[in-house]
Amino acid sequence: MESGAVFAGLHPNPPCHHHILGPSRSAIKLLPPPLTDKKLFSTTNPLPLQLQKQSQFASFSNNVNSLRVASPTSNVVSELADIDWDNLGFGLMTTDYMYIMKCAQGEAFSSGELKRFGNIELNPSAGILNYGQGLFEGLKAYRKHDGNILLFRPEENAQRLRNGAERMCMPAPTVDQFLEAVKATVLANQRWIPPPGKGSLYIRPLLMGSGAVLGLAPAPEYTFLIYVSPVGNYFKEGLAPINLIVETEMHRATPGGTGGVKTIGNYAAVLQAQSAAKAKGYSDVLYLDSIHKKYLEEVSSCNVFVVKGNVISTPAIKGTILPGITRKSILDVARSQDFQVEERPVPVEELLDADEVFCTGTAVVVSPVGSITYLNKRVTYGSEGVGRVSQQLYSALTSLQMGLTEDTVGWITELK
Repeated sequence: MESGAVFAGLHPNPPCHHHILGPSRSAIKLLPPPLTDKKLFSTTNPLPLQLQKQSQFASFSNNVNSLRVASPTSNVVSELADIDWDNLGFGLMTTDYMYIMKCAQGEAFSSGELKRFGNIELNPSAGILNYGQGLFEGLKAYRKHDGNILLFRPEENAQRLRNGAERMCMPAPTVDQFLEAVKATVLANQRWIPPPGKGSLYIRPLLMGSGAVLGLAPAPEYTFLIYVSPVGNYFKEGLAPINLIVETEMHRATPGGTGGVKTIGNYAAVLQAQSAAKAKGYSDVLYLDSIHKKYLEEVSSCNVFVVKGNVISTPAIKGTILPGITRKSILDVARSQDFQVEERPVPVEELLDADEVFCTGTAVVVSPVGSITYLNKRVTYGSEGVGRVSQQLYSALTSLQMGLTEDTVGWITELK
């Protein structure tokens, strides 16, 4: 199917705030950078040069929806950070700024600020350290050839964070506050956004109980923080197929637990099985449900899909599986390409005669599976490499995320 027609037939979501320059200055303070960033920053103005130029042409208000931008008469382009863009892995690279916003229990978040990236101070009795009261999100920014910056469905991350905060007894930023904070952080770190086709800027929002609490209770204070890092492929294989092993004893989540929200404890729980699998040469672990031990759930940090003929099946969201934003998007793309999509319990036996299997997530986007080992039996897929369906869906989604195809469904927020 031609890429330009990938999303034909989709029902558009309410339109995002397209072509928005950046966040409202009224709610964000920017602290000065060190004097070493001579090429990017002015010594007389603490704002990055790009933001200085933009601030002359933007009218700001408390309402992000009312932000309007006039076209500047000249282009100001920040110089890229001096790193090897051709060999980016998926690891933390220290960037310039992080965003911090705080509020007390029972109150609402109000204003935040950009600070130099660095260590944070926490009381040893902080709720996040003692009781794991915390959530995180993950999204990406891409650089277009025209220099504009693209965010993919950031409002979905904002809402998912709010849903998780309710489950974890935490206050959360509003959707608009989340979006403003993400835009501010991305623009302040824009020299770290890889050139087109070289990777993306990974954005990691955190929400945590930062106040001190000794007895088991919600923390008295909360911190919302965002940091960023340029990244390449999550799996070293890139788009090449990965190899999974099905875990039959350990479980990622249980009914009634927190498997359906992006709380930090969900991820520490998979490290033992994941480490053992990697020591045996596997890429990652595929988990089964904890009750019947026969239905597919997730890979450690990815949703899983099974392809048979024209049918694409994935486990239904029922509280133990994270409602992935990439998962949601791939389902819509697949429907637009006339695949039959099924969200239902998927027995592990269906892996044995599947045509293809692939995983989805913010970090991996779409990752084809080359083999799955279950009860010492290894099943392989796609003897000729990446499967047709995996490749088709990957190309469709990444072309949209990178601005190579037109966004007809309102998923892209573009920063000028």
